[in-house]
Amino acid sequence: MNTNSLPKLNIRRAKDRGFADHGWLKATHTFSFADYHDPAHMRFRSLRVMNEDRVAPGQGFGTHPHRDMEIITYIISGQLQHKDSMGNGRIIETGDFQYMSAGSGVQHSEFNPSKTEAVHLYQIWIMPDERDAEPRYAEMPMAGAAAGKLHLIASKSGREGSMAMRQDAELFLGKLNASEPCTHTLRAGRSVWLQVAEGKVTLNGEALSEGDGASLTTYADMTLDITAREKATILLFDLD
Repeated sequence: MNTNSLPKLNIRRAKDRGFADHGWLKATHTFSFADYHDPAHMRFRSLRVMNEDRVAPGQGFGTHPHRDMEIITYIISGQLQHKDSMGNGRIIETGDFQYMSAGSGVQHSEFNPSKTEAVHLYQIWIMPDERDAEPRYAEMPMAGAAAGKLHLIASKSGREGSMAMRQDAELFLGKLNASEPCTHTLRAGRSVWLQVAEGKVTLNGEALSEGDGASLTTYADMTLDITAREKATILLFDLD
């Protein structure tokens, strides 16, 4: 059954998120993370972490371990220097995505290599559907992504050239010019989380601004209508 009738959206406004100011790091948490704990916002489906970070020039996260987590980083502006125990050493540029499946265990560090410019990024954690798997790493440059459509960034199968991850989830990037629309078909039984990384949009008529997130679960096939109210960047998660 196809319908454009939208179940009630659950909206997580930017101003209601958790916030931590560490001086060198200003971090905003959609879900409970580190010292920020909110029982009402622990996760959404397999989406466990949605952190919006701003890292000062020359600062970063020293070497630390992870395991059994799918970690995706999206660079909104600036650069991030990555090193890990798998032997990867890269500078991730504005507009790029980085994927790391921590699996059975990995050590990594993330630093801002610039002496003058902060790096603004989203760090996303998705809980995997298997444990103790072999760690793996991938990148996807998207700075030149065409506006007006959703680009598949990560998926379970790695279809359409996306990064393959260990969960029945899909991540899409949307870049929209002012007044530009796009749509996404959500299948029955699936859930969606839409995060506004930049700008302002409407989701089936509901106004969302930078930093806002919105979620729903549908029990019938439906169409999500997204329109930019100004130039915008969105991250859309289609989740089991």
